[in-house]
Amino acid sequence: MAKGKINVAVENIFPLIKRFLYSDHEIFLRELISNATDATLKLKHLSSIGEYKGNVDDARLEIKIDKEGKKLHIIDQGIGMSQDEVKKYINDIAFSGAEEFLDKFKDEKNDAGIIGHFGLGFYSAFMVAKEVEIHTKSYREEDDAAHWICDGSPEYTLKKSKKEDRGTEIILHIDDDSLEFLEENRINELLTKYNKFMPVPIKFGTEEVADPDHEPATITDAEGKETKEPQKMITVDRIINNPNPAWTKQPSELNDEEYKSFYRELYPMQFEEPLFHIHLNVDYPFNLTGILYFPKLTTNMDVQKDKIQLYQNQVFVTDNVEGIVPDFLQMLRGVIDSPDIPLNVSRSYLQADGAVKKISSYITKKVADKLSSLFKNDREGFEKKWNDIKIVIEYGMLSEPKFFEKAQKFALYPTAKDAYFTIEELKEKLKPSQTDKDGNLVILYANNKEEQHSFIEEAEAKGYEVLILDSPIVPHLIQKLETEGEKVKFARVDADPIDKLIQKEEDQISKLSDDDQAKLKGYIEEIVPKEKYSVQLEAMDSASNPFIITQPEFMRRMKEMQQTGGGGMMGMGGFPEMYNLVVNTNSDLMQKILKAKGKRTEYINQALDLARLSQNLLQGKEMTDFIKRSYDLMNN
Repeated sequence: MAKGKINVAVENIFPLIKRFLYSDHEIFLRELISNATDATLKLKHLSSIGEYKGNVDDARLEIKIDKEGKKLHIIDQGIGMSQDEVKKYINDIAFSGAEEFLDKFKDEKNDAGIIGHFGLGFYSAFMVAKEVEIHTKSYREEDDAAHWICDGSPEYTLKKSKKEDRGTEIILHIDDDSLEFLEENRINELLTKYNKFMPVPIKFGTEEVADPDHEPATITDAEGKETKEPQKMITVDRIINNPNPAWTKQPSELNDEEYKSFYRELYPMQFEEPLFHIHLNVDYPFNLTGILYFPKLTTNMDVQKDKIQLYQNQVFVTDNVEGIVPDFLQMLRGVIDSPDIPLNVSRSYLQADGAVKKISSYITKKVADKLSSLFKNDREGFEKKWNDIKIVIEYGMLSEPKFFEKAQKFALYPTAKDAYFTIEELKEKLKPSQTDKDGNLVILYANNKEEQHSFIEEAEAKGYEVLILDSPIVPHLIQKLETEGEKVKFARVDADPIDKLIQKEEDQISKLSDDDQAKLKGYIEEIVPKEKYSVQLEAMDSASNPFIITQPEFMRRMKEMQQTGGGGMMGMGGFPEMYNLVVNTNSDLMQKILKAKGKRTEYINQALDLARLSQNLLQGKEMTDFIKRSYDLMNN
């Protein structure tokens, strides 16, 4: 038996590990299983190149709880270690077994995807254990088995072990502060969270299942009634992981149903099928695999985030993929797996690195290519999905310049008549009818088809198309489209009278004299609340509404941009709502208002309330007064 001190680079590494290096104690199990998987993959690699002749097909890991003895066992059938290797890899933290192994066999094919380092990851065990034992036997038959014991101090003992079979068993003597890790439900939760897709089968207990070789016989009783005998049940090992998840396969190996099945495996509580998927598979200039799914999305961007899971060689790392996945794609779901993503030693945080930017750019390009392909190959189907995916595409157009360029070819702009156009198709279609006298193409839009129905109807009556743009980031998007486009303007259909939004000729001549206009404005301003409305007289088509309430496009857009984050003008979000009350001086009602005396107030209030109603601004007592006044005017 040998005793000694662990060769550590800092004084007493154990408190450092326990308090700082791994902030979340539960990840000890992830690290130990990663090492056990590593050892198994090493052995399979040696077998594949002929350096090990034994059977490795059934190699698996096993997790066992000894609640009475307060022990947790992690067992593998991997490469194992000799006493000398224990001294080297366990006692000297400066060495990494995985790195040395990869270096030795770097020229071989099938490097087996070694996961981690049998170094700091192993010492995470001391976060939950007051003592750790290792029983290990090398795959080399001539090497004696070794038994290593350490109580969390730099001292250890190392002696021969009675272990006869190949592999390593780690025994954690759980401390009193960590007894939760002796509960089956807790361990099952951690195995599901971190090790659900580990590349080596993991056994955790047993379960009863129907015997596949037993077909229940039909039994006929004395009265001739037939019943089935009970199904025979058998006890089998419970394998808690899927060692060959869909993302590790080639796209040609999977059909649509298998992709959907994997989605259900990832998100068992999601009952809606994904709209489509994108399979990522690249090995140069970095390694990256994964599957991204487009779910049906709401317009609430914050709720959608943190659905993509990040793995490193099938070991779960995090579901916070900020920095790796472009921000706009974090509303998707799925898996990304890359050994090239640089993480700190505890795997908790992404480290800044040039490879990360390349990975992010690749994912953006891959998504853009997939969307372009769907648009080209099945435009009708793409249009049907548009409302469920538009928030991702519009957000991407704002945040990623390269994506914006590609999206110009497949981003759609629906009209109030349910027709869909790309921006170039839209420009071509609208140019003859919606170019104003200054040569600007004016693209009309609404953000609520029902609330702005009367404005849409008036625009369509003049032969204009109105888009329905209802995403919360529309103000930002149209600002960018105007900047990128030449002589293109967007105007919300209720931002001004329609003849003002697309001005084709010089202003119309008012039927009222200057004196009458001054009187009219005075009468209206006596009644209309000055803190809410700015009265403007306009000569318009006599068939147009007498009063129209508008909010200037620029001011409203700036406020909306500030409210949704970014852009806008500082401080505008706190301004009270102000509207323009546009008075059509050519409406016949203006003559009545000028001539009337007793009913002038009623006429003005009625016209104002009708305008409010069209903008969904009438409610409460004002709505009650409007209804009563309407009946009074009808009866008199």
